[in-house]
Parts: sequence; structure tokens; C-alpha cells
Amino acid sequence: MPKVHDIQGFAPIIPAHPKLLLLGTMPSAQSLQDGFYYAHPRNAFWPIIGHLLTQELNTVTQKKAACNRLGILVWDVLATCQREGSLDSNIKQPQANDFAALFKKYPLIEAVFFNGQLAAKLFKQQVQAVQAIPDDLRQVILPSSSPANARLKINDKALIWEEKLRPFL
Repeated sequence: MPKVHDIQGFAPIIPAHPKLLLLGTMPSAQSLQDGFYYAHPRNAFWPIIGHLLTQELNTVTQKKAACNRLGILVWDVLATCQREGSLDSNIKQPQANDFAALFKKYPLIEAVFFNGQLAAKLFKQQVQAVQAIPDDLRQVILPSSSPANARLKINDKALIWEEKLRPFL
């Protein structure tokens, strides 16, 4: 029988002046192994962020600098969960991060973007239903950057992300 692991997410990447919040669900097994967000080589997240700046992002330092330059606070909906493998569909016992404290500390964040449908669903269930967050928070679901979302090519994902994010950058 496959082993279910207790997983703890990462601290957020917080730019000097966050304008928007970009949320995934929980780091993949590859990301947990490498100790940084979106580490799977086929995940489109960092290529998409690089596309927004027209530059390649190869190092953790470059990736953090890109988030800082764009004002994107990167985090996950979940602080902890149990999961076998990396698929979001295997998430059990989800526990959300403290978004009430985040929005209190960074009141200028006016929009939250979800990296995929499940991140939005978990936010609604685990955060909106129980935490005090701004009522006027704009919420936008983006196509998942995960390689499991193979229905869109990376260039198509990048164009959709750019169209949705650009007005907030």
C-alpha cells in the first residue's frame, strides 16, 4: 500500500511591496525535496513568471528577485496536509495557512490569483469559510502550471497568465 506523508508547506516569498497574492495548493514532492516552490522541471510556473519579465529565471535568487520586482507574494493555500505523491487530488487532512494575519500585515493586496482550480476550491473551503479576510478581495483562477495540466501548452498558459496578471503588475 502506498505511503501517505505528513507534509508542511513553505514560508511565503514576500516582496518588499506585495501587490497581489499568487497561491498554489501545496508544494510537490520535487519542490519539497529541493526546498523551493515549483521545482519540478516541467512545471511552467517559473517560465511563466520569467515570460512576464522577458528573462530566464534559473536560480532561487533570480526567482525571488522576480517576485520582488513584480510585487507577487507567492504562497500556498495549505500549511499542512497528508498526501501520497504529488497530485493535489491525493490531499487529505488539509490545514490552511493564516490568511487573516497575512491580509492584516499586507492590506494593499487587492487580488488573489489561484494556480489552478483546486487552490481556489481549497481557499473557499479552508479560508473564506473560517478566516476573516477582506470582502472586496478580487479572486482569479489561472490554469494550473503543473505538468499534470497537459491540456494547455506552456505558451498558452503564459499568455493566459499574462492577460490576467498584467493589470495588477
